[in-house]
Amino acid sequence: MGLQGKRSPKGSSTVLIGLGSNQSTVVGGPRETILKAVDLVKEKGMTIRKLSQLYATPAFPSGSGPDFVNAAIAVDTDLAPAQVLSLLHEVEAELGRERSVRWGARSVDLDLLTHGSQVCPDLQTQGYWRMLALDDQMKHAPNQLVLPHPRLQDRAFVLVPLADIAPDWVHPVLGLSVLQMLDALPKEDKDSVRLAQ
Repeated sequence: MGLQGKRSPKGSSTVLIGLGSNQSTVVGGPRETILKAVDLVKEKGMTIRKLSQLYATPAFPSGSGPDFVNAAIAVDTDLAPAQVLSLLHEVEAELGRERSVRWGARSVDLDLLTHGSQVCPDLQTQGYWRMLALDDQMKHAPNQLVLPHPRLQDRAFVLVPLADIAPDWVHPVLGLSVLQMLDALPKEDKDSVRLAQ
């Protein structure tokens, strides 16, 4: 059963977080960095409900760096979305993340993908960023938190790990489950995501 059918502790929400790394850090290579990031999220007071398998995926856009190790976690928290995002940025900083190049190689990346079924900041803004053309995505980033993550439905490296931990989570705008969104992606995108060695 996915997370849709399970209740979070009273007063908390289930949050889905995507993790990625394709550079070594003070704790080791990308695999060790992802696992350390999960530990740090837990140390900061969020309850880890599920951790996906670790996957190797090509860097995006193609040729922008070495392969990534990607994973996803489901956590319970009573923190508001902005507080969760701030906590994730703290974890990234502790692991040496420097934000310089959009979609470039990085030591660690923690993306707040969902916060329950919240749509933030509003339906119109979420739709704008979700529908933005790829060329424009590469040049512009939102200056506020957008939930669900506007590219969630387009990325096999996000949906494959999410299918491990929350296959039945339903996108509150699209009305599609994680498995349905994954099924809609091109086969070559799905095939490019493989278990990390």
